[in-house]
Amino acid sequence: MRCLKFFREHIAGRDTDRQTAEIQIRAALINRFNALGTPEIA
Repeated sequence: MRCLKFFREHIAGRDTDRQTAEIQIRAALINRFNALGTPEIA
């Protein structure tokens, strides 16, 4: 739940480059959470 709350927060960076980096980090975290929750089929 804590992680989902983090993703709903507004973008804190004021500079365009920092905003881009913040969005990329959030996307990477979401992808990682999805990978951890996906079962492996052998």
